[in-house]
Amino acid sequence: MKEYGTDVHVARTKLQGLVDDAWKEINEECLNPTMFPIALLERALNFLQMIKNIYKQVDGYTNSSTKMK
Repeated sequence: MKEYGTDVHVARTKLQGLVDDAWKEINEECLNPTMFPIALLERALNFLQMIKNIYKQVDGYTNSSTKMK
């Protein structure tokens, strides 16, 4: 925000766009056959989804008195 002189709302919008793009890439890669077993890919994807839910709106790990309690 300091580097580009923007406000919080613009920064959040930009970061959400980056997250959405990353999820699209992850989903595309999961559809392509790889040398890794699908069970391993599913575990990694589940971990990423858990992290996304923890940090979606607020820092649910640091502020554990919220939904993560």
